[in-house]
Order: sequence, then structure tokens, then C-alpha cells
Amino acid sequence: MTTVREIEQFLFGLAPKSLAQSWDNVGLLVGEAQRPVKRVMVSLDITGRVAAEAREQGCDLIVAHHPVMNCAWHPVQSICDDNPQGRLLLSLVQNHIAAICMHTNLDAAKGGVNDALATALGLIGAEPAKEDGIERIGTLPSAMPLNEFLQRVKASLRANGLRFVNGGKPVYRVAVGGGACGDFFTEAVACGCDTFVTADLKYNQFLDALDLGLTLIDAGHFPTEDVVCHVLMDALRQKFPELHIEKSHQHKEVIQYIS
Repeated sequence: MTTVREIEQFLFGLAPKSLAQSWDNVGLLVGEAQRPVKRVMVSLDITGRVAAEAREQGCDLIVAHHPVMNCAWHPVQSICDDNPQGRLLLSLVQNHIAAICMHTNLDAAKGGVNDALATALGLIGAEPAKEDGIERIGTLPSAMPLNEFLQRVKASLRANGLRFVNGGKPVYRVAVGGGACGDFFTEAVACGCDTFVTADLKYNQFLDALDLGLTLIDAGHFPTEDVVCHVLMDALRQKFPELHIEKSHQHKEVIQYIS
């Protein structure tokens, strides 16, 4: 019988713990390491809705990208039902649902979040921007008008909307950084990129990118990272064919746009 620990060890083989940022919290964060697993749910985040869905589907384990608890974001001093995080953690523990989270290690790993993002956008020859970097740089098979590339980004990532500034060049050499990688935009310019796709961008970053002639596209945190869920599912199915692996149907992009 496959255990929680065996799945954690396999996932660390795909995305070594050593790749995680020093502040990050990765691996088995909730649950019993030696507990047998039959059903696994994969989700970008572990929310209350995801936990309830996992319980209803009889899942023993949730594999997620974002940590269900991280002291850099939510200082965990107690687990009580008087706050959302406490209720979530109690739900997981009471229903014997383990949680394994692969975060910045999966961002940086070969075949992880940013390789999946580059593939989804049709980039070829995508390589890490720097030796220990998270971001990837690749090229399109041929230069593409910006409007056409924006439609590709929106459709391939199933984004509800995009924010962008037009650097005034056709799209060819593209940097990608799933999630909040906005600080990389100056390095993208230095690496000869005409376009950078990421998320969670600030107003001043759009202004600075425009001055540098870089097309900067904010495709949303969820859309730029959710692409890794199917990578995880495929890897788990290949390694553990006896397990039932499913993706959360409840967890979707929550940000809406009006124009």
C-alpha cells in the first residue's frame, strides 16, 4: 500500500527540497506520514472548499502548490475554529486528509511550474534565466503580433482577463514567471526579451517596463501557475498507477474583470 511518505519522497524527487527558498514551507505539512493512500486530489491551493471536496470524494491526500501554512504569510500560533486557516487545518486533521505542498521548489524545478507555463504559451528552447533561477526564457517559432499573442495567453491559460503594457515590438523572445515574479522584468530586458508574462504586477512596474520598451503581461497568479497541476497528475499516475488521482473541480480563478 502506497503511503503519504512515499508520495512525498517521489515529489521531492521531481522538485528537490533544496530548491525551495529559505522562507518557504514545503513537503508534508499536515497528516500522518505512514498513512495509506488510495485517492489523491491535486489543486493549486488548499482552501476550505478544496478540503470539503476532498472529504466528499474520499481523498486521503491533497497535493498542492501553495503551502497550506507558511509562517511568512500567516503566523500559525494556534489551530482554532475562530479563523479561516484554523478551520481549514482542523478540517484536514479531523478528516484524516494529509497535505503535501511543493512551492518554490516546484517553481524552480525542471519540468515544474515555469516549464509548464512556457510550454502552455508555445515557447521553444525555454531555459532558466539564471542558474538557480525560477523564471524561464524561450522563443516563439516566429515573431507574432502582440494582439495575437495576448489571445494565445488568455486562451491557453484560461485567464479571465489580462493586464498589459505594449512595448511596441512583435512578440518573439519571451520570459515567463508564474505567480509573483514582477521584479524580474529588468533582467528580462537585459536578457534581450521583448515580452514578459507573469502576475501580481504593480503600477510602477508597468510604467518602468513601458519606458524600457518591454511588453509586460499580467495574466493572473492562478492562471500562470495552475498549469502545473496536470504535470503533477501525470507524474503521480505514472509512478502510482494503483492510485485514483483527480484535480479539484471547486478551485478555480476567482478574480473577475470588467471592461
